[in-house]
Amino acid sequence: HHVRLTSCRTLAVQTIDHTGDVPGQHGPALAAALRTYWGYDQFRPLQQEAMIAAMEGRDTVVVLPTGGGKSLCYQVPAVCRDGLAIVVSPLISLMKDQVDAARACGIAASFINSTQIPEERRQVFRELHSGKLKLLYIAPERVTQDEFLRQLQETQLSFIAIDEAHCVSMWGHDFRPHYRELHVLREQFPTVAMHAYTATATPRVQEDIARQLGLREPELLVGEFDRPNLTYRVERRGDMLQQIRDILDRHPGESGIIYCITRKDVETYAAALQALGIRARPYHAGLNDDVRHASQDAFIDDEIDIIVATVAFGMGIDKPNVRFVIHTGMPASIENYQQESGRAGRDGLEAECHLFYGNDDVIKWEFMLRDQPDEVRKVSLNSLQLISNFCHSTTCRHRSLVQHFGQDLEADCGSGCDLCMGGRDDVDDPLKTAQMILSSVFRQQQRFGASYTAQVLKGSRDQKILANGHDQLSTYGLLKHETKQLITEWIGQLIQQGYLIKNPEFGQLQLTDAGVLVLKGETTPRLLRPQTTSKAESPKSAEQDAVDPKSWEGVDRPLFEHLRDVRLELARERGVPPYVIFGDAALRDMARKRPTTPDGFLMVNGVGKKKCLDFGERFVEEITRWSLEHALSTDVAPARETAPPPPPRNVTAGARAAFPLFAAGTSIDDVAEQLGRARSTVSGYLVDYLREERVIDASPWVDSVKRQQVEAVIEQVGAGPLKPIYMALNEQIDYETIRVVLACFQNRDAT
Repeated sequence: HHVRLTSCRTLAVQTIDHTGDVPGQHGPALAAALRTYWGYDQFRPLQQEAMIAAMEGRDTVVVLPTGGGKSLCYQVPAVCRDGLAIVVSPLISLMKDQVDAARACGIAASFINSTQIPEERRQVFRELHSGKLKLLYIAPERVTQDEFLRQLQETQLSFIAIDEAHCVSMWGHDFRPHYRELHVLREQFPTVAMHAYTATATPRVQEDIARQLGLREPELLVGEFDRPNLTYRVERRGDMLQQIRDILDRHPGESGIIYCITRKDVETYAAALQALGIRARPYHAGLNDDVRHASQDAFIDDEIDIIVATVAFGMGIDKPNVRFVIHTGMPASIENYQQESGRAGRDGLEAECHLFYGNDDVIKWEFMLRDQPDEVRKVSLNSLQLISNFCHSTTCRHRSLVQHFGQDLEADCGSGCDLCMGGRDDVDDPLKTAQMILSSVFRQQQRFGASYTAQVLKGSRDQKILANGHDQLSTYGLLKHETKQLITEWIGQLIQQGYLIKNPEFGQLQLTDAGVLVLKGETTPRLLRPQTTSKAESPKSAEQDAVDPKSWEGVDRPLFEHLRDVRLELARERGVPPYVIFGDAALRDMARKRPTTPDGFLMVNGVGKKKCLDFGERFVEEITRWSLEHALSTDVAPARETAPPPPPRNVTAGARAAFPLFAAGTSIDDVAEQLGRARSTVSGYLVDYLREERVIDASPWVDSVKRQQVEAVIEQVGAGPLKPIYMALNEQIDYETIRVVLACFQNRDAT
């Protein structure tokens, strides 16, 4: 059953014209580019705002979590604007991956780096001067060279994008001196807008980025740091290899990263996994460059499943289908953990993040930090204390992470971390236990650390304790029936809650004012212990419950695995990573909808016109053949959705300011003018208003003819994703209008 995609071949992929400099006019062009080149029917949070700022020539600092779609924030406007966009990127591997992905979508992109021979670089410059390129990736150390700056002076630039912008700040977790030289770009191109993008930046780092780069009144766009598709688990390290195997058993044949603090651990665990027949390779800075690059390429190309690495691995890795990240030791900071764990689930599908820690982790990091300048070392030691607090936290892991970056959640995650899933029990009498610990610290004259204090409370006969006479303290042996590990854990929980502090240099414990209140019985901390075996689920069943079943709903898994093989074959033919062909989310949607026509294939989320031209015929042929052989239904329409959407998770203050205007029936354009916001932003505010107030009539904002047309199509295809509705309307009604009508339709269905 050979299927030809004749109609697909008539779809020309062309550069979309810049739509002018008036706020609010860019939304349609950006949406059309997103759909045409990437096959997506809607923006992720803050993407459109970042893109509009790029279209309007305003400087920005954009902070979006890993997997939040930062690259599209500059790639889409680069396609829509005249001229060349320069992208400063710190890693060669990142440049190549992003250029491969852009070219696969039909975008003229290239890079200049040290891997190219002179003729290859000359060819890039020829393309640059011809005006053919839309995106040029280049390293920070090269972009500031006089000769390259001279070449750029002869080129029409649309804007300059600084990727991994946290590298410019010494307060960030990956400071790179070459990034400090990028201010020369502002001096050389004073009229060209500059945009800084990063996944992890505290408010202090955000301000430093803007200052160091010389940005002009930049618009700060900070997305939600929470990654709801990730499940976080934090626990003490035990039999580490067995703990790793338990996780790998749940992910056969899937991609994962295992982070270690030391090179020795990398080599040990990689060799152990290889001996078990698992496709794993090591990666650390001590390996030969060729070996290291071969391991990275094998991982990206799905030739191996597991990379075991130090923190030298990962920044800029775009691989979207990493299903788990394991830390065999405590990371160096919360920023590091957010970025490293965030490499899981970049495709938005479910993924697991496991952090295992031990008492010696801080000692290992302190040893590695010994040669840092005093100021930098002080910052690093403070960061170690904060990640240690996170490990001992008694509150939702998702909440703890976002609070570090100055945000909060309306509610705990519910089932997305070990604490919220009920993996631990509250101590029966936390006040009494806490008073024992704090009293011991006080009676030890606040001169000793956590391990020593735990030994005193345990009743240890250690020579140091006897020599100090601490076996004579009234607190000696008060917790003799508990393990030293659990007592140490409780001390960590008291530090995390602010009842104790630990000297960053020497580790002595000291009481805080809040700790004194505990001793007086005026406040009670929360202390947790591991859940008893009789009450706890098996680890495997608990993990299975944490996986979101909706992402697999309707998917034929054998077909999905077959399409993965097809993708790998095409990737090898083209010499690109498999995810450049299609991501796992797109393959799941194919295995769910099982399209057998060109139009049906275009309905798959993540299929744009260029990829339909390049790959549609092969995939549709495979889907059709497989479905016939296995008696599967084809061209499956998504089930008609009638349930109302959830209320907005976090309605911003800007959106709430617009609510009274919408309640009065004010138009989107008038609200945009009154608030001084772009029309596209205000359109998002309107949807927030409609959902929160359960409005059922879209008439004040959509004319009756369009409203009736959209509602008629919703009745046919269901109140689900926007793309099927848009396509059924022959692409004649914009996404903004559809979204408004759909929100009211869903509200009416719910009443």
